[in-house]
Amino acid sequence: MIEASSRLPLVETYLAGLQDRICAAVESADGSARFREDLWRRGEGGGGRTRILSAGNVFEQAGIGFSKVSGSTLPPSATQHRPELAGRNWTATGVSLVFHPLNPYVPTTHMNVRFFEAQAEGKESVWWFGGGFDLTPFYPFEEDVRHWHSVAKRVCESFGEDVYGRYKKWCDDYFFIKHRNETRGVGGLFFDDLHEGGFERCFALLRSVGDGFLDAYMPIVERRRNASYAEREREFQLYRRGRYVEFNLVYDRGTLFGLQSGGRTESILMSLPPRVRFEYAYTPEAGSAEERLSDYLKPREW
Repeated sequence: MIEASSRLPLVETYLAGLQDRICAAVESADGSARFREDLWRRGEGGGGRTRILSAGNVFEQAGIGFSKVSGSTLPPSATQHRPELAGRNWTATGVSLVFHPLNPYVPTTHMNVRFFEAQAEGKESVWWFGGGFDLTPFYPFEEDVRHWHSVAKRVCESFGEDVYGRYKKWCDDYFFIKHRNETRGVGGLFFDDLHEGGFERCFALLRSVGDGFLDAYMPIVERRRNASYAEREREFQLYRRGRYVEFNLVYDRGTLFGLQSGGRTESILMSLPPRVRFEYAYTPEAGSAEERLSDYLKPREW
């Protein structure tokens, strides 16, 4: 049994190491650019380290942040579904990343793994985990999507037969752009408010997701990084990145939590692509590879 006082240090140590491991793998894959690091402090409590890799051979921008922040009152984005937590002191620690590759045939990806603890005098502390990973291709390949979901299923297997199915559906439902009536990408895993089964089980599931990310993503990068492309594919990539911006600024709870809790704006918005374009009433050419993307922007079983 893990003591309550040991929970946060254990998670913090794991997450800081996870950031280091993913940065090392991305730098090795890119072969050119290196992450630069910003250390920052938050006035109300805590801080973090944001790492950004820019203008690489493979990654136009790759951002990965580790943070541990605390405060006296949880913001509305955190208490909307759990009003009993309003007014409690809180601590949150997590790793969040978004990678925007240069080649349009390499998908954008996102991962987040996090731990929250809320406390009030005279009451038992409340803790939970959240996180997941998802994939946003512009020119999807069936084998890539099936590989992605096979890893997602594998990291959930030892935690119950229904876990992958539930978290996959949660991901499909969460990363849905309602005003466009399409998913943000081809899904993956998403979970929140995870506390059932005790701390050790939940922490093990979080580690499985965090450790599985590179297995899910890097083989796809290696397959597509040298694919030939022209201005047409690049322009379509920039246009579709606009959907990423729309979701993150309109629906994403992590973005809302960060801004509402007084977090560091640059670190919160590192998920946005370095270059993007919007085009009024764009319609892809019938039968084109660009039109084919729409077949993937709906929940499917993989």
